[in-house]
Amino acid sequence: MKEQVLDSMDIERERGITIKAQTVRLDYKAKDGQLYQLNLIDTPGHVDFAYEVNRSLAACEGSLLVVDATQGVEAQTLANVYQALENNHEVVPVLNKIDLPASEPERVRAQIEEVIGLDAQDAIEISAKTGKGVENVLEAIVQRLPPPRGDAAAPLKALLVDSWYDAYLGVVVLVRIIDGTLSKGQRIRLMLTGGSYQVDRVGIFRPKQEMRDRLGPGEIGFFTASIRQVADTRVGDTITDEKRPTEKALSGFQPAQPVVFCGLFPVDSGDFEDLREAVGKLRLNDASFEYEMETSAALGFGFRCGFLGLLHLEIIRERLEREFNIDLIATAPSVIYHVYLTDGTMTELHNPADMPEAQKIAKIDEPWIEASILVPDEHLGAVLKLCEDRRGRQKNLTYAGNRAMLVYALPLNEVVFDFYDRLKSVSRGYASFDYHITGYEEGDLVKMAILVNDEPVDALSVIVNRSRAEARGRAMVEKLKDLIPRHMFKIPIQAAIGGKVIARETLSALRKDVTAKCYGGDITRKRKLLEKQKAGKKKMRSFGKVDIPQEAFIAALKMDAD
Repeated sequence: MKEQVLDSMDIERERGITIKAQTVRLDYKAKDGQLYQLNLIDTPGHVDFAYEVNRSLAACEGSLLVVDATQGVEAQTLANVYQALENNHEVVPVLNKIDLPASEPERVRAQIEEVIGLDAQDAIEISAKTGKGVENVLEAIVQRLPPPRGDAAAPLKALLVDSWYDAYLGVVVLVRIIDGTLSKGQRIRLMLTGGSYQVDRVGIFRPKQEMRDRLGPGEIGFFTASIRQVADTRVGDTITDEKRPTEKALSGFQPAQPVVFCGLFPVDSGDFEDLREAVGKLRLNDASFEYEMETSAALGFGFRCGFLGLLHLEIIRERLEREFNIDLIATAPSVIYHVYLTDGTMTELHNPADMPEAQKIAKIDEPWIEASILVPDEHLGAVLKLCEDRRGRQKNLTYAGNRAMLVYALPLNEVVFDFYDRLKSVSRGYASFDYHITGYEEGDLVKMAILVNDEPVDALSVIVNRSRAEARGRAMVEKLKDLIPRHMFKIPIQAAIGGKVIARETLSALRKDVTAKCYGGDITRKRKLLEKQKAGKKKMRSFGKVDIPQEAFIAALKMDAD
């Protein structure tokens, strides 16, 4: 046993966050003397992992809403509570960290009632650290949450909650049994994909695997059936008995849609095959991560990857570097644009480098989000300014105690870059942020290319709003001037929209003193040597390759933080 048993990944333990939902079964002897079986799922709270929450809620009858008694309600709390209520959950509010001197349970109770609209008078006060009040939470689960309803005699109907790959057993499938029983040796069918398999092993998590002969209604457990690919087991699918199938499949839930795209390239091009193997392995255990191969003139071979948000991007990148020991360069994150061409067709644009020529484009639509921000009153002005700077439109502003709740419509491409970091810095870490995509709107967007020594660097090209292009371009070329080491020849660094250069900086050449060996003598001799050097530099500029170090790429992509 160790602390945070269910957060088993190193990154989860270091950052103090949950990334992957984990299940566990506990037996609990209540005060009335009866023995109850509790099937619990520990889900992430961050907006990027909302799909984990979504599918966990579909598998459960009730939720524990854990609120920090010092911080109060966060923006993510709201999003997850509304999802739980949509799934008809009974919600039990729990106030944690009451052992801290700064805890204010009464204020937080009032806040839950004001902001969420839940009755919090019987919210349970606990300290997960010291164990105080935990017994009351277990009693509340037994007394206040409804037990699962299911007919053991009916045909098997089970919800596929999650699946991951095990090198020895093949695909391990996590299921919630709704009706019927799932037993060892049974022939089952996946209703969505149509695949038919024989069950090899059935078990539960406590949190280690424990084998069972069968699982009945209301139980959450796992099975293996020699399934070779995770792609064959769609999350949200309905599992039924092959000989006696259920009539109606479960409604399932929406698959996770990537919203942020970025290119991942190995620093050493010899590591490409290792990277291909690594992303393939990660995809086996994270269905929301997508990738396809791409090439770049500046960076060589790599992958264009789709993520659910910036934290998801950061986690995947960190896992690739840690677990597979690969040094990576990531290009600027971008979103999916809808490009309408003059011939009436529409294409989805994931990579700024693939943007068609300007004369072929009729219009470009960009994704917009609705963001909910909870911020203490004293930081409200700075947050409002940040949202206005990012082309935001204010939709609502309400108060709960001394905290303001802002609702803003924002373009997603202004948010994916570093909005979350900036929000945390202007509010000194007190603001919390949650968003969902609302749809697409037409935008005045252009592709800004960066040219170094007259060569476009496709990894640095970005799609920006025309009104902000010049400021962004100027900042980028100034930054690159500081980051690219000087060469033996002059290097122009330009930002251009189409054929029009909107910003330029020139990196001056390193000078070698060729006249050092001339002492005295005729001036023409010195001039001849300088002319020879000048001609050499001119030739070098046309053939010389500019080496842009990896730090320059990464720093240039983070340039908005300044």
